[in-house]
Amino acid sequence: MANNKTHHYQTQVLWTGNLGQGTAHYRAYKRSHDIVSEGKPPKYNPEELLVASLSSCHMLWYLHLCAKASIVVTHYFDQAVGTMTEAQDGSGQFTEVILKPVVTLAPGSEMNQAQQLHEQAHHFCFISSSMNFPVLCQPSIQIDTA
Repeated sequence: MANNKTHHYQTQVLWTGNLGQGTAHYRAYKRSHDIVSEGKPPKYNPEELLVASLSSCHMLWYLHLCAKASIVVTHYFDQAVGTMTEAQDGSGQFTEVILKPVVTLAPGSEMNQAQQLHEQAHHFCFISSSMNFPVLCQPSIQIDTA
């Protein structure tokens, strides 16, 4: 194992579906989002797409759960990082993915409940549930001051 290479794949998922009301209710927002890998044109390798899929799935569940709970999300950005270990023979596998969503809530939103909804979103994300490696979520939540 000492000669194995480690590769990191980072993607950014930015929710672009705020129609002006955030997640005020289920039909108040679109599910659209951009996937970016810094310094690259929009052409991705399968490893980056896997990381982006985990991030997107979590985000979409989170926005849905917030809308149901009357928590208004106004901005969502995730800079997810996946780690893959490559063996000497060229084979490899992911060892973990860390989601790092930064969520902005409308003033008056309940931050503790918003934090707990990340756990529920993680539970409901069928892509995350299908992985044979840990998918961790390290969210940061802030209140919109604008």
